[in-house]
Amino acid sequence: MGTVMGSRSGPDGFAKMTRALARLSTRRIYTARPAGRITRGSNKGKPRTALLLCDGGGLYVQATLGDDDNVRRSWIFRYRLSHAHPTRDMGLGPVEDVSPAEARDLARKYRSLMREGKDPIRERDAERARNLATSSIVMPFDKAAEIYIAQHRNTWANPVHAAQWPASLKQYVSPIIGKMSVADIDTPHVLKVLTPIWTAKPDTAKRIRGRIENILGWATVAGYRKDANGHDKPNPARWRGHLQTSLAAPGKVRKVKHQPALPYAETPAFVSELRRRQGMAALALEFAVLTCVRVSDVLNAKWIHINRAERRWDIPQLSKTAAPHRVPLSDAALAVIDKAEKIARDIGGAVASGEYLFPNDVTGAVLHRNALHAVLRRMGLKGTATAHGFRASFRTWAQERTNFPWELCELSLGHKVGDQVERAYARGDALKKRVAIMQQWATFLARPPKSAKVVDFARASA
Repeated sequence: MGTVMGSRSGPDGFAKMTRALARLSTRRIYTARPAGRITRGSNKGKPRTALLLCDGGGLYVQATLGDDDNVRRSWIFRYRLSHAHPTRDMGLGPVEDVSPAEARDLARKYRSLMREGKDPIRERDAERARNLATSSIVMPFDKAAEIYIAQHRNTWANPVHAAQWPASLKQYVSPIIGKMSVADIDTPHVLKVLTPIWTAKPDTAKRIRGRIENILGWATVAGYRKDANGHDKPNPARWRGHLQTSLAAPGKVRKVKHQPALPYAETPAFVSELRRRQGMAALALEFAVLTCVRVSDVLNAKWIHINRAERRWDIPQLSKTAAPHRVPLSDAALAVIDKAEKIARDIGGAVASGEYLFPNDVTGAVLHRNALHAVLRRMGLKGTATAHGFRASFRTWAQERTNFPWELCELSLGHKVGDQVERAYARGDALKKRVAIMQQWATFLARPPKSAKVVDFARASA
């Protein structure tokens, strides 16, 4: 049975081996197996699971006994550059793949490197990186983006968001770095993409930066961004501690511009005027105001999601969060549904037999969101109000005119309440409590507007 060999370091730092080379026989190499029990240390008395046999010159055979009772044997080159350096073990491969002659040649090569003052592990890694750089397939940024989007598209619940990814990259990124290898992209290239739009289009630029970072992050994990030493290159699109030193913070470039919202005190007059108008777009807009749901969710509302008996609209996935959401339907909201159903039935054909609550009155397909904007424009509210802004009108009304808890108001908007831990324990959606707040909101909207409060909505182009 072999003995673990030590080494002594000479004045030049090179470990002088104390045993002859090629000490192990072929049979010993391929049959090495741990046996007996440990005789010293904290594990004294336990069965041996590892054995290290010295072949000389820093070359060892390591035999490890696994839980499955199979022995795994591999070659190790053990060395220390000098007294100031720690002893290091360098794996050369399993004995089944690397013959004794090959292992001894490798050990001879690494001893030669040590005589030159070079670290064998560092030199091996550098050689691997050079080989990778010369033999690996070049990955252009556009191709990396295509793969990244294909792998993540199913995780993007919002179809608008999924469409924005390739469109924004095509417009702003591809003309500059699209054909470049991801391995060659560095900070100056990223800044060349971002600088022209950072102050002019800060929201877009912020999203573009994040998308570049994600794609290059994927390329790094996939092994396409290595330096000459085989190490991963840092991501040049990262913000913290990097681009934040070259670009102004997004929040300071320009104040966030919220979507225009009608003051809540003016919403009863608006709803009164809106109810004078005909068509699916006007009904869809009224339904959005009454339910406080995002426009995209209203436009994609389907008949199968309406529960008239329980006065509820069950949204399988909200467009923004992909979370299910139950909406209590007030009397006014149910009345809007009845009107939409009657219009569709009167039109007939694909409109009457379609799945959508507020379909296009010609094709029966999803109504375009611009149809709602057109209603507001004809009412003279372009730039003053948006369909989405009525969610803010509701939230301000609830805060200033009611005693409903903050959490209840947020849940009514489909927002998440509390942190992840709190949500893990509070799993309900307070549907029964939200019935009251939505009915009270509908009652407020139905109030006859006072003469002093009537908003002079433009009707000339109606």
